[in-house]
Amino acid sequence: MTNDPVLTRRGLLAATAAGLAAGAVGCGGDRDTTESERAALERQREEEAARSGRGPFGALRFEGYRGLAKLPWFELDAAGRLRVRGDVPRAIDLHCHLGMSPGFAPPVDLLRETPRVEYELDCDAAEPACELDLDVYVNSNFTPALLGALRRDSVRGLVLGSRAARTHTIPNLVAEMDAAGVERATVLPIAFGLPFEHDLTAHVLDSIERAGAGGRLVPFASVHPRDASKREKLRAYAARGARGVKLHPEFQRFYPDAPEAMEVYEECDRLGLPVIFHCGRSGIEPAFLRGYALPRHFVRALESFPRVRFILGHSGARDVADALPIARRLPNVWLEVSSQGVTSIAGLVDAAGERKVVYGTDWPFYPLAVSLAKVLIVTEGRPDARRAILHENAEQILAS
Repeated sequence: MTNDPVLTRRGLLAATAAGLAAGAVGCGGDRDTTESERAALERQREEEAARSGRGPFGALRFEGYRGLAKLPWFELDAAGRLRVRGDVPRAIDLHCHLGMSPGFAPPVDLLRETPRVEYELDCDAAEPACELDLDVYVNSNFTPALLGALRRDSVRGLVLGSRAARTHTIPNLVAEMDAAGVERATVLPIAFGLPFEHDLTAHVLDSIERAGAGGRLVPFASVHPRDASKREKLRAYAARGARGVKLHPEFQRFYPDAPEAMEVYEECDRLGLPVIFHCGRSGIEPAFLRGYALPRHFVRALESFPRVRFILGHSGARDVADALPIARRLPNVWLEVSSQGVTSIAGLVDAAGERKVVYGTDWPFYPLAVSLAKVLIVTEGRPDARRAILHENAEQILAS
């Protein structure tokens, strides 16, 4: 066996990646998914596709991201980049990521500026640009070719680093925020819990400080619930300026109501930190991970810590129908709209109220303008709702 540490680490990571692909790492979340829940995911996709364009806003299909310039709130600048125009409230984006390096991948240089951002769904990179339908869950716009490219880059990212992630940097994000009229954005690292993993939260905190971007980017922290040092890490991150915590039950392979996860919320309660989850099934993740993020697994945690401000990322994704009643019932829970289609967002605002819905984008999976366009469409003629969703609700959540 080689003694070369680089080759050894790559070999170990390859084994880890193979285990993840086979469902061998963690508990295997899909084993806790019922047949009716599996059927509901397929039914949701089919019904959404059939409804597209038949809702209250009609057909909303565009030729790539640049096609959004046909909407009254956007234009293309001289370089062909999308910019917001008109009287649009300055937004706070509660769901952004910078370039991550899980496992053995080298840390991304978060201070580097690149000519363009390579989005995970990179509609404008293709010729012709892929069709962008704003009335469906956003990853429905992935073609088989784009999904294949995403999977290949994700596997490569575990070993050598993602090519796309090299463009998910602070100057690129801030430039896009300026173009989209976004005042502040939360930056959400994820502690994947893989062998030899870098401290992604510390990397984000260091990079924001070095970039002098603390006025625009709001750092969150992430810990793995099974990390024995999670409480100490949370305290240290909070002391350095972390303003909340990001948890991803699928990628971190834990159930939100597990005892070790409850310890994270207990510490967040003590520290006054809000928690944003990935919630629900997106439909493109490996099937063995899907059970971890089912909304029913969140209920006990959300009820047990009424002082913690919880945000359900993606509003429950394709399980939005199960996440909505939870948020309606519990005053400490908000719904973040990234990825949802316009008809779905309108239904959330009507059912839960404008004070329970917050703007998020999941950048750099998609440009900031995609979610912004949807919120602007849904709130046209409703200025109070627009201000609440784009700015005021996030301000309340982030208030210490």
